[in-house]
Amino acid sequence: MKERIVMIGANGQIGSELASALRHKFGAENVITSDIREPSTLEEDDIFEIINVLDKSALKSLFEKYKPTQIYLLAAMLSATGEKYPQKAWDLNINGLLNVLDLALELDIKKIFWPSSIAVFGPHSPKQNTDQYCVMDPVSIYGVSKLAGERLCEYYHHKYDLDIRSIRYPGIISWKTAPGGGTTDYAIDIFIEALKHGQYTCFLSADTALPMLYMDDAVRGTIELMDAPAGQISIRSSYNLGGVSFTPAQIAEEIKKILPNFEMSYVDYDPRQAIADSWPASIDDAYANKDWGWEPKFDLASIAEDMIANLKTNV
Repeated sequence: MKERIVMIGANGQIGSELASALRHKFGAENVITSDIREPSTLEEDDIFEIINVLDKSALKSLFEKYKPTQIYLLAAMLSATGEKYPQKAWDLNINGLLNVLDLALELDIKKIFWPSSIAVFGPHSPKQNTDQYCVMDPVSIYGVSKLAGERLCEYYHHKYDLDIRSIRYPGIISWKTAPGGGTTDYAIDIFIEALKHGQYTCFLSADTALPMLYMDDAVRGTIELMDAPAGQISIRSSYNLGGVSFTPAQIAEEIKKILPNFEMSYVDYDPRQAIADSWPASIDDAYANKDWGWEPKFDLASIAEDMIANLKTNV
């Protein structure tokens, strides 16, 4: 059966690049993107609809119009923005998910992708090689909502046999889209500021190690997960996914190898530091490797080289 995909929240950092890859794989006519506002660019053959995932009636009409076989629900309020608007973050992140899950049951839509995050971990989770199964005590509303969402996904799978698949994304690094309000966004900003001004003031401390993933790996890993046979998927909450862990000081040193005059400074007492301090420094993604063959391809050096090469012509 030919796949037809509806993606909700397609204008964001991951959505914009994932949509492009899915169009290449399935054809532009079989990938319908949607968001609460028009995208900045739209190719002639792209299909796009304005939608608010909290408007269940409009969402149902969208699904009835296009009859998707897969839904990618990417609409969410991220960590730093969510701390400013916690009630709005909970509403979007949880009720948007519930709307999609309930309509998938009603309309017999079989396969759903919904992203979680390393924000589900907290101060009592292991910091190094954080396990798939461990203590989770998130301190941000984003993390709380993502953890609740994981439990909903697993519940709907076990109770209703919905084929829901998920990845706990670490920080995502990409040169194509602007940062979207996440705690790990410094790892994008730093390249832009290095090229524009030759310096960057980081809101995280020099030794704050966080797991990161280059966008090419994130897109490839997501599609590999969705392509895997259902019988190979043993995790129905969300898969740990690791790429490369590094600190602001380490990424600054890598940039200096390419831009020797780059200067780095730091600010104290930024509220995002407390969020970062509660997150893992590195991730154990053995289940993803065992179940569907996950392996990252980009390390810190190749990330820095590719970011700077591409941003030189786009900043």
